Amino acid sequence: MVPNSLEKMVQLQRNPANIRNICVLAHVDHGKTTLADCLISSNGIISSRLAGKLRYMDSREDEQVRGITMKSSAISLHYAQGAEEYLINLIDSPGHVDFSSEVSTAVRLCDGCIIVVDAVEGVCPQTQAVLRQAWLENIRPVLVINKIDRLIVELKFTPQEAYSHLKNILEQINALTGTLFTSKVLEERAERESEAHGAPGAGPAEQVYDWSAGLEDTDDSHLYFSPDQGNVVFTSAIDGWGFGIEHFAQIYSQKIGIKKEVLLKTLWGDYYINMKAKRIMKVDQAKGRKPLFVQLILENIWSLYDAVLKKDKEKIDKIVASLGLKIGAREARHSDPKVQISAICSQWLPVSQAVLAMVCQKLPSPLDMTPERVEKLMCSGSQTFDSLPPETQALKAAFMKCGSEEADPVIIFVSKMFAVDAKALPQNRPRPLTQEEIAQRREQARQRHAERLAAAQGPVPAGPAADGTTPETSPEGEEPKGGEPQGESATPRPAPQEAGGQETGQETFVAFARVFSGVARRGSKIFVLGPKYSPVEFLQRVPAGFSAPPDELPAVPHMACCTLEQLYLLMGRELQALEEVPPGNVLGIGGLQDVVLKSATLCSAPACPPFIPLSFEATPIVRVAIEPKHPSEMPQLVRGMKLLNQADPCVQVLIQETGEHVLVTAGEIHLQRCLDDLRERFAKIEISVSEPIIPFRETITKPPRVDMVNEDIGRQQKVAVTRQARDDHSRVPEGVQVDADGLVTVTTPNKLATLSVRAVPLPEEITRLLEEHSDLIRALEQLASSPSEGRGAPPPQRTRERIREFKGKLEQHLTGRKWRDAVDRIWSFGPRRCGPNILVNRSADFRSSVWAGPAGTAGPEASRYRDLGNSIVSGFQLATLAGPLCEEPLMGVCFVLERWDQSKFEEAGAGERQSRDPPGEGAGAAEGGPPEPADRRTAPKGEPAPADCYGPLSGQLIATMKEACRYALQVKPQRLMAAMYTCDIMATSDVLGRVYAVLSRREGRVLQEEMKEGTDVFAIRAALPVAESFGFADEIRKRTSGLASPQLVFSHWEVIPSDPFWVPTTEEEYLHFGEKADSENQARKYVNAVRRRKGLSVEEKIVEHAEKQRTLSKNK
Repeated sequence: MVPNSLEKMVQLQRNPANIRNICVLAHVDHGKTTLADCLISSNGIISSRLAGKLRYMDSREDEQVRGITMKSSAISLHYAQGAEEYLINLIDSPGHVDFSSEVSTAVRLCDGCIIVVDAVEGVCPQTQAVLRQAWLENIRPVLVINKIDRLIVELKFTPQEAYSHLKNILEQINALTGTLFTSKVLEERAERESEAHGAPGAGPAEQVYDWSAGLEDTDDSHLYFSPDQGNVVFTSAIDGWGFGIEHFAQIYSQKIGIKKEVLLKTLWGDYYINMKAKRIMKVDQAKGRKPLFVQLILENIWSLYDAVLKKDKEKIDKIVASLGLKIGAREARHSDPKVQISAICSQWLPVSQAVLAMVCQKLPSPLDMTPERVEKLMCSGSQTFDSLPPETQALKAAFMKCGSEEADPVIIFVSKMFAVDAKALPQNRPRPLTQEEIAQRREQARQRHAERLAAAQGPVPAGPAADGTTPETSPEGEEPKGGEPQGESATPRPAPQEAGGQETGQETFVAFARVFSGVARRGSKIFVLGPKYSPVEFLQRVPAGFSAPPDELPAVPHMACCTLEQLYLLMGRELQALEEVPPGNVLGIGGLQDVVLKSATLCSAPACPPFIPLSFEATPIVRVAIEPKHPSEMPQLVRGMKLLNQADPCVQVLIQETGEHVLVTAGEIHLQRCLDDLRERFAKIEISVSEPIIPFRETITKPPRVDMVNEDIGRQQKVAVTRQARDDHSRVPEGVQVDADGLVTVTTPNKLATLSVRAVPLPEEITRLLEEHSDLIRALEQLASSPSEGRGAPPPQRTRERIREFKGKLEQHLTGRKWRDAVDRIWSFGPRRCGPNILVNRSADFRSSVWAGPAGTAGPEASRYRDLGNSIVSGFQLATLAGPLCEEPLMGVCFVLERWDQSKFEEAGAGERQSRDPPGEGAGAAEGGPPEPADRRTAPKGEPAPADCYGPLSGQLIATMKEACRYALQVKPQRLMAAMYTCDIMATSDVLGRVYAVLSRREGRVLQEEMKEGTDVFAIRAALPVAESFGFADEIRKRTSGLASPQLVFSHWEVIPSDPFWVPTTEEEYLHFGEKADSENQARKYVNAVRRRKGLSVEEKIVEHAEKQRTLSKNK
C-alpha cells in the first residue's frame, strides 16, 4: 500500500465513527513491537521484508540494543475494508514491569486494546497486570495469540496437540477475565447494599449472604475471548501471517458447501465433519477423527511448514499453485526457510488484514464510549457523579456525543509529556531547496573556488603571514579573509547558528494527548486543570453566565490558562504539523512544558473536573543519590533532573534534608535509562551515582518464646534477659523511668510536665489496612483539624461512609482487653499524619480523637490541654519519622499516652501570677474572659520566668514526647523491616537448579512453582529483598545462559526475623554459635550499612580478633 498523505489522514480524522484508538499490551517479549511492525508495513511506511526486524516503534538506541520497548509511542494507520475507510491510532506499549507506568498512559487514551499472548509461554504475570489495567480503565480487549510458529518449529507439536494447547491458553485468559468480572459485580452489589442500609427507614436486613446473587442475571457472554465470536486471532508476526476463523469459514463455505454462519460457530470447539453426509457433528462418531479447527486449518499450516523446512520443492510449488500465489525468484531460491515461509504466508494469510479487520469490527469507536467510563473519568477521589455540580454533569453529554461544533466544549487529556529533539519538529526540519536557492548556492561556490585559486597563486611569503592560515582553519574550511566576498558568502550562514542556539536547549516537550470533545485548534486559549482543581470553587467565585475571555477571569487555585501553540499528528518516529484536531483523535501538543508537569486535563469550560489520576502498577522503590563530577555543573544537573522528572511518568526527583539530589525509579533497567537520559539528553554532564539507597522500616515485636536454637526459653534465659535488660536500663539517661511492663515516664527539662508512654506492636492486618487507606487517613486528619481552625466544608457523604467503614474494620481487628476503646481514642496517625503508626490517648485529663476532633471537659482545663496537644502530636510525628535503630521511618507501632501531668506547671504559673498581679485583678481575670494559652502565661513587661532558659513549654513537650517514644521502642524487642519484591521467573527444567542457587544466595525464598502444561517451562514465584536485588537479573541471565529472566515488582514489607542486637545468652546458644557469635547477622549488617550512609555512629570493631600474629618460621 502507498503511504498516505497528510491530507488523507486529516480527512479521516473528521469521521469519529470510523476512528479506532487502540494500544498493544502484553508481557515482555511476547511480540508487541513485531506485530506493530507488520501493521505499519501494511501502510507502506516500512518494507514488509523489514517488519519484525526493524522494530520501527522502538526509536531509542537503548531500546534497539536491549530488544525491549521502554516507552509508549503512537502512529496513525489507514485501513480500508470494502467501501469503509478507517483511521487506526495505534499505541505500542512496553511489556517490562519497570515501564508499566507507560502502559497506564497509553491505556487512558484508548477505547480498545490488543492483548498479545505468546503461544508457548501462555499467560504470564504482566499479561494479568495489563488485562487488569485495561479492565480498570473500562476499555474493551481483543486477543492475539502470537508465535504459533514456535509450536511447530521449537516444540514440534502435532496439530492436535497444538489445538489442545491453544484451548488451554484461552481457558486461562477467560478465567482471568471471569475473576475480574466477578469481583466487579460483587463490588457493585456491596455498594448498592451499603446505600440501601444507609437510606432512612431501612429495616434490619437478614445477615444471610448469597455470594452468587447478581452473577446469574448479569450478562457476561461478550467479555470472554472465543474465536467463534471473532475477537481472537492466531498469528506468527515474525513470519508475517495471521488468521481469524472468519477467513477460513469464507473459503470452506464455498468448497464444502456448508453455510458460512454454521462454519463460524463450529470451526472452533469439539466439532467434527462427516464428509459423506456433508454434516457437522458434535460427537466424534467414527472415533479418531480430528476437530474441524485441526483438520481444516492447522493441518494446512503444518504441512506448509513441513514442506519448506524439509525443502520439498515439488510440494512447495504445488501449495503455491493451489493457493494462487506468486513467489519471487529471490525468495524461492533463498537458503533460509524462514524467508520462504514469510513470502508464502504473508500473501496467503496477511497478519495486518486479520488483526485490523478484527480491530475495526470488534473494538468501539470514540462515539461508543460507555456512560460508566465517562462518569469514572470525571469523578476523582471519593466523589460520586451525582455529587458534582449540574454544569459539570452536563458535560457528560459532550463526551458521549464527541461533537465538533463551535458550541461544544474542548476537553483534552494529556497522559504524559515526552521529550523530542528540537531538530525533529516539523517547523525545524530541513526543507528541500527551491531552484533559485540551488542556483544561488552554485554561484557562491564558484566565487569561493575562484578566490581560493587566486589566494593559492598569490605571493607565497606575504600570503600566509597576512592570512594566518585562515582558509584552512575557518569554521567552514572554505572562506578566506576578505572584504566584499566574505560578506556575500556569510549570507546563508544563519541556519547553522540557529542550530547552535538549539544545542543549549535542544530537548523540547510534546504532550501525548487525546481530544475527548470539541475541536482543538492551533493558537486557541484553553484552561489547564491541575489534579486538585475543583469546579465547585470556580462556580462559587464566578457568577453564572460569565462571558469574560480566559485571561480576565479571577484567579482560581490549580487552574492556569495557556495557548495551544503547536498540534502534531504522531507518526511513530516522526511528527506532522496540524492546524486542528477533531474529537476522538490522539495527538501531540507543543508548548505546554511550562504549564503541565506530567499529566493534566485541558478544557475550554472551567466547569469540567480534572480526570482521575493515572493508576500505576509499579511503585518507585529504587533510590540513588546523584551529584555532578564537577561541582560547578550543579545548575545543569538541577535543570536536567527537572526535565527528566517531566519526561518520565513514573520517576520521582527529591532533594533530601541532607541536600542530596535523589532519583527514585521503578527498577534497575528504569534507573539505567534515567541515568543515560540525564547524561546524554537533559543535563549533558558527567555525573556520579551513589550505591542504591535501600529503604527500610523499623518496628517492634512480641518477646520471643524460643531462642536462636529453637529451644524453649526457660528460667536460665529469663535470668540472662533480665540481667541484659538491667544493663540496658543503666544506659537510660537520668529522669527517664522504665517500668517492668515497658511504660516509659519522661519529664520535661523544666521538670514541670510529665509524660508516660508505652509502645505496643500493631497486628499485621491493621498495618496493612493503614497502608491501603493512607489517602482516606489524610482526608480524616484534615477534617479533624479544620473545625478547630474554623474552616472547611462538611465532607461529602461518600467520604463519611468510607471513614465509618474504615473505623469498623479497625474495631474488628483491634479486639481484646489491651485494645479496649483504643479505636475511639486514636489521636493521630504517623509519620506525616497518614502513616502506618497510631497514637492512642488514654490520658484522664484530656481526651482527643481523630474521629471527632478535640473534645473533653469544658472550661479552662480542656483549653489548656488543647493548646499543647499539637506539641504532643508533633513529637509523635518526629518519633515515627526516624526510629532509634537507623533513623528509618517506623511501621506497625502503636504509642499509648497513658498519663500527661501538668499540675506542677500550673502551680508554678499560679504562684507567679499571685506574686506579680494585684489580687483583685488576678481574680477578675480568672473569673471572666477567655482562658489564656498555657505557654503564653509569662510575666508582663518582658520579665523572664524561671523556665524561660528551656524555651517555651510547647517546644519542650515536642522534644520530650519524641524521646519518650524512642525509649518506649528501645525497651521492646526491636526489628528491622525490609522491602520485598515479588520475583516472577520463567525457566526451563534444565536451568531450574541454577535459578534456585541464585535465589538462595540472595536471601530469596520460593513461594510457588508450577509447570506450564504441555511445555518444559516452569513458572517460579519468589520473594526477594530489595536490598539483595541489585545485579540479580544480570546474574540469573549469566547463570542460565539467558534462558531465564526475572520480573521484579515491589510487593510488601517484611520483618527480618533476626534481632540486630542479639548476643548468645543460653548454654545451647553458646554451644551452637560460640562465645563471639561471629556468624553474620543479616539485620545488623543492614542497620550498620544504613547508619554508615547517614553518617551515624556505628558500633563495630576495626580489629575483630586481636590475637598475636606469628610468622611461619617461628611456628617451626
